[in-house]
Amino acid sequence: MMVKLHIKKGDESQFLYETTVDVATSDLIDSLVAIYNGRLKVQRICSEIEELADHGITLPPNMQGLTDEQIEELKLKDEWADKCYPSGGHIDNKDDIGRRNGIAPTEHMKEVLKKTCKEAKDMISKKKVDANDCMSQPIVVEALQILKGAVTIVYPMGLPPHDPIRAELENTEDLSGTQAALEVIEAEKASLYWAGKELERGKKLGDYIGKNEKTKIVCKLQKGKGVPAREPVVSEAEQKAMMAHWYRKQEEYKKLEENQDETNEDPSWADNTVLKKQLHGIGSKVTFPKTKF
Repeated sequence: MMVKLHIKKGDESQFLYETTVDVATSDLIDSLVAIYNGRLKVQRICSEIEELADHGITLPPNMQGLTDEQIEELKLKDEWADKCYPSGGHIDNKDDIGRRNGIAPTEHMKEVLKKTCKEAKDMISKKKVDANDCMSQPIVVEALQILKGAVTIVYPMGLPPHDPIRAELENTEDLSGTQAALEVIEAEKASLYWAGKELERGKKLGDYIGKNEKTKIVCKLQKGKGVPAREPVVSEAEQKAMMAHWYRKQEEYKKLEENQDETNEDPSWADNTVLKKQLHGIGSKVTFPKTKF
């Protein structure tokens, strides 16, 4: 048995990770950061590969965003279009935002790319937490490898140097100034918290949780220092369920009140002399209220 860590960022589950009580907290934090950032990389590459499948390779930076008329007027040419041609031919599918060249792979090759993206995303999915499946660096590496393999199958001559997929696979991506850059955690700035306490570098995990290798704990990974905010007692999903239940009860109460009002319109059933009157042939037949269930 090993210690199982349920890693969260903020209130959101990320992945499960197995380790031992003897692991150095520095090594633990570095491993968790590598997995966390690796999963982000897989997601970024998949997003770009899906665009590659639909619209082909990215245009050179000086041609992106220009109309066909502007490109013709400026006498610009994509020198990589012929060099990085998809295997098996192409389908013309213009990119409306002018970022990719519109020379898309065939339907068969497109399917190769999209199926591989789904497989890679499933490998690093947050849903694995619910399935009690642990994450590791080799799994992340494998996801990256199958993505690289699919791209090589469809583009055997490779991708142009300015294509973000090539940069990601070669670890030369420049995320500065992007939303993606804000999501990445630098190892030296990362901190790990458990039960409101920071697991400080220079110690072992066992110094905090004891020697029980069967322990399962929830840890929060974040940038910088500072105790993470406490999670709400009631989750958003639970709150919605409670509101829906309250609304149904309110509707039931309204219907009961309406039924009560209808009953009060014929009060003959409440007359305590009605039985005597009927025995003497006086009065009309009593209509008793119907009970609704």
